Amino acid sequence: MNTRNRRGSSPDVFAAVDLGASSGRVLAGRVGPEMLSVTEAHRFVNRPVRVGGTLYWDVLALYGGVLDGLRAAGRTAGTPTSIGIDAWAVDFALLDASGTLLGNPVHYRDERTTGIPERVHARVSAARLYTVTGIQHASFTTIHQLVAAADTPQFGPARRALLIPDLISYWLTGEAGTELTNASTTGLLDPDTRRWSTGIMAELDLDPDLFAPLRAPGAAAGMLIDDVTAETGLPAGVRVTAVGSHDTASAVVAVPAHDERFAYISSGTWSLVGVELDAPVRTEESRRANFTNELGVDGTVRYLRNVMGLWLLQECMRHWDRLGRPQSLDRLLDDAARVPPLRFVVDAGDPVFLPPGDMPERIAAACRRAGEPVPATPGETVRCILDSLALAYRRAVRDAQRLSGRAVDVVHVVGGGALNTLLCQATADACGLPVVAGPTEAAALGNLLVQARTAGAVPGSLADLRTLVRTTQPLRRHEPRPDAGEWARAADRLPKRAGSPA
Repeated sequence: MNTRNRRGSSPDVFAAVDLGASSGRVLAGRVGPEMLSVTEAHRFVNRPVRVGGTLYWDVLALYGGVLDGLRAAGRTAGTPTSIGIDAWAVDFALLDASGTLLGNPVHYRDERTTGIPERVHARVSAARLYTVTGIQHASFTTIHQLVAAADTPQFGPARRALLIPDLISYWLTGEAGTELTNASTTGLLDPDTRRWSTGIMAELDLDPDLFAPLRAPGAAAGMLIDDVTAETGLPAGVRVTAVGSHDTASAVVAVPAHDERFAYISSGTWSLVGVELDAPVRTEESRRANFTNELGVDGTVRYLRNVMGLWLLQECMRHWDRLGRPQSLDRLLDDAARVPPLRFVVDAGDPVFLPPGDMPERIAAACRRAGEPVPATPGETVRCILDSLALAYRRAVRDAQRLSGRAVDVVHVVGGGALNTLLCQATADACGLPVVAGPTEAAALGNLLVQARTAGAVPGSLADLRTLVRTTQPLRRHEPRPDAGEWARAADRLPKRAGSPA
């Protein structure tokens, strides 16, 4: 991944903390005008824990992994100019008046929000929420989690709610803030004013003082406190820089687009499928199609739909492991490639797939309910997942164009899913558009680029940052094959549900 720095200057070192749903990583990046390289310094497991019927994130273990990673990054790459943190959206921790954690954050896949959207909509209609915030209907959105949390003993003494990357930043620096791209996913932010929607908070009896001041990507988030320098061996004076702390916001920074009209798929546990706009789209048709308007770096709007993503495959593999029948991913993909395309398809957006559990049986049951053939082997199940995801991507890309008025000539797949050549080719075939796959480390690269630009290590606009990605990272192009009719017929077999109740 390294590109020679022909100007001869030594590139700056930056550290990216990238927290995902199943693992966390700290990466060391070297960034200069003609260089963008990244090395994984430390990886650690992110394993949710169920206690007393509630599914939690083990956030203290995550923080310990971050400290270990920063120590490793400093030893292997040298003192970083700054540190940036990105993670998943919507989940939060509650702190008391002294800044003490009031319990582990609850996982967005926990069932505590069952029935909560209906309670929220009884006070603030779904249409009004969308008009103000532009955020999709999803049971796990922060607004619904907070209303659920209000019934718990921890909520009474709570004086601060911090989203996960902001919590890590607070523990590193002692300074509390909420980064804007992640704040925009909560259902409590106005994307026009880029301020908290205190009116919505008041209607739901949520105290606006619970939320920390907002920070834009590139803003200073503080310097490492003494406890952290002692734990990591990093010197005093290392700063933390706010980046696109929602990992998708950072990933979209690293989309290697040129002068083209593009859609993106940030492909990991979730797939985020959409287009980049200058302003939100909050029409009633957009709401019914369950598109969300999340803020991006440099004043952009990420107009997208959440698709279930590789969670379907990950959970199948976990289930086979639990049964004592572990499967090799490479072998599964080889077996899936030998299955004819589109023999088995399901609606990948069906909420039945959201919780953990026996995913192969849920997929089989969904096929039976739809009158589809049922996969009989792990390879057939994987082929069903990949084809079904490609069909969901097709629908999302087409809907994004129709609802936003933004035409698309190419689809960029970034993140871990870019390594899955079978999925990328199926996506090209389903969408009838070229697919450019890569970079796989998009979230970390976008994180590093925002830090580097803030530090003056690289100049320029979002387009300039993407040029650096395009000229330094390996990419692979997939051309659509001439079987569009087959994919259109398969799409017609699926339910017409857009993903959101009216």
